[in-house]
Amino acid sequence: MSKQFAVFGDLFEEAIRAGLTAIQTQHPGFYYQEAARYAIARKQLCRGLCPAELKYPASDPLAEADKMEYYGQRPWRQGHQSLEAPSVQKEREGIQALQYRECQVDHSWLVIPLLSSAIAQFKKYKSPRMKRYLVVQMGEEYYHAKDYSKALALLGRVTWEYRSERWWSILTNILQLSLRCAYLVMSFEEYVTVSIELMGRYAQVPREEKIRIQMNLHKIFQDEVPEPEHGCEHDSVEKGRALWTTISAGGKSRSPIVVEMNSITAFVECKACFTADSFLCESPVTVKLGLHSFAPMPIRFSQLSVRFSNEAYNQFGIVVDENAVDDPIESTSYLKPGQTLWHTFQFIVEQDDVDCNLSIAGVDLVLGSLEGCCATLRWTDGGGDAIVHPFATQVHRKKVALNADFSVVSWDVLPSNYSTHISPREANLDVQLLQKGPALVNEFYLMTVSITNTEVAQISNVRTSISVVTAVADAVATAQPNTFLYEDIDLPCSQLISMPLLEELKPNQKVDNVAYVRCVDSGARLMCIQVSYQIPIDISGKMSMCNCMKEITSSIEVCEPFNITVSLTNMKFEKIEKVQLGEAFLSRMEVKCLSPWPVALQGSSLNLAKLVKFADEESLSQLTDVSLKQNDCAVEFRCLLSSGQTPSEIDIGSYSIEWRRVQNGAAVPFASTTVSLPTVEAEPIPLSLHVDMPAYGHMKAVLPLTYLLHNQ
Repeated sequence: MSKQFAVFGDLFEEAIRAGLTAIQTQHPGFYYQEAARYAIARKQLCRGLCPAELKYPASDPLAEADKMEYYGQRPWRQGHQSLEAPSVQKEREGIQALQYRECQVDHSWLVIPLLSSAIAQFKKYKSPRMKRYLVVQMGEEYYHAKDYSKALALLGRVTWEYRSERWWSILTNILQLSLRCAYLVMSFEEYVTVSIELMGRYAQVPREEKIRIQMNLHKIFQDEVPEPEHGCEHDSVEKGRALWTTISAGGKSRSPIVVEMNSITAFVECKACFTADSFLCESPVTVKLGLHSFAPMPIRFSQLSVRFSNEAYNQFGIVVDENAVDDPIESTSYLKPGQTLWHTFQFIVEQDDVDCNLSIAGVDLVLGSLEGCCATLRWTDGGGDAIVHPFATQVHRKKVALNADFSVVSWDVLPSNYSTHISPREANLDVQLLQKGPALVNEFYLMTVSITNTEVAQISNVRTSISVVTAVADAVATAQPNTFLYEDIDLPCSQLISMPLLEELKPNQKVDNVAYVRCVDSGARLMCIQVSYQIPIDISGKMSMCNCMKEITSSIEVCEPFNITVSLTNMKFEKIEKVQLGEAFLSRMEVKCLSPWPVALQGSSLNLAKLVKFADEESLSQLTDVSLKQNDCAVEFRCLLSSGQTPSEIDIGSYSIEWRRVQNGAAVPFASTTVSLPTVEAEPIPLSLHVDMPAYGHMKAVLPLTYLLHNQ
């Protein structure tokens, strides 16, 4: 039957290659599995019906078996048609020969290829649980075939899935078989790892078996040969014992091993957490670490160490067993069954870690002697039981305060806080941004940062910086910056400026720093002032320099200094909408002061386009040295002349005013405000008329008039 199912599986697979469609519930893997099942049944029947001490008969009743016409014919019954045997002796010897021949077959090597083919098919059609089930069967067959290394490797591939899905009975059977394989091949690391898990609370083995496993583990750490596992064959046990004896005598087993505890369910569980979500840099950081043992007997560890994200603090999280072995009561490394051993670590953080996160990178627990054979049980982060209780289920647990008394809290509901924030010390400084707002567009606006030391001690290394806080929407809307900071008017602008370093500042001493800001458009600006310094503080009886920072924000309103209105008139001061080419016209600029502060005008200028020029050779500003208060208006005219030959719209140019606040004086340079002049339609005229007449006339006298007509 096994061969028939195997042949049908091969035919099914060939049909699939030829184009037949297979599905998850109908594919060749099921037939290979059935073939393996019948092969296993054949092996079991052989063990039950064929005694191992059989000998092949001297008469050789199977000598003519290969010459039979049909499969299954018995050579000693050749030509006999009756149901009764012609000779009872020959019948007995024939059956004995068949049994002997069946005993010579290694059935495991018939089962393994069939299981391998079935695993490949179930993997192809995405049936992971069936694949894992067959992998376990294949591992068992390798064990029966005495290929213990392959059996151990196969079983190790599926333990994670059964562990994560909490199939404890299946996992226990797999671990027990793995422990036998690890003993027989002298796999020191695998033997220790499996033993640690079989001693745990989820392993479904009797207490006596756990005690035996723990005693074997103790012997290994003492460089002794462990007792053989139950269920192993005698000849394999002798070979395994010889390997353990040879390696232990040669000292090879003394090399330390590392067991990753986050991937197994061990007999000891660890939970480490910070006692607060954040700590001030001036107070010690506290870490609580608990070890809970589920072993059947007490156990002692040699060293416990906590690893942090900053390795400089690892020295503060080490516990070494320095007590005598026969004094367990006073020992800080003696774990009793069902009890929790708590350790508390405290240390002061470095100033480089202020305003940063500090986390627990892992926990190491050393079993055995540090000078001899030992195993390091390693947890990542702060330990916990992430396999049995994943994060999704931990969310719904009862919350326990981090500063609670953990000794009265159930082990399974203890909190997990592997990370904390190191908060800076609160700065005792009075920082103000002094200004006379509002600021005006394009001016160098004076700001004064006033710092007063309100600390009880002298501070040093005082650093001050000013920056512009830009909202995300504003940053997307304007690709170019619209606010510029200056430490000094003669220095380049920046988005962040730093004031000169102040080496020391005594208590109640005040210092002022001056800076300038220039805004190219109106609106509110949010300025951020940061002041950092160092101050000596007493931390646990030790003086240390502590870094502190004070940050404030202040808003500055920016408004337009002027409202400039530009219009065009003819030479009679009448408004016009068009200009004639070659004819003079006037540009009227009305400047209304919007600034709440008096403004001094240095002058004005016109930047004309190519097709426009001044009617006079020299055109001076009419607003030179003029001062304007709020709502004051100033008007000036400029005589212009357009050129060109064809009608078109011409751009006249731009108008600029140089100005500054009256109160700033000469300390601040003039700012410039520029507006664009309107675009006007220019049209040519074929005939121009010019009238020349005197400025006044006399009564009853001739008034001479001269008309000049010009054909253009």
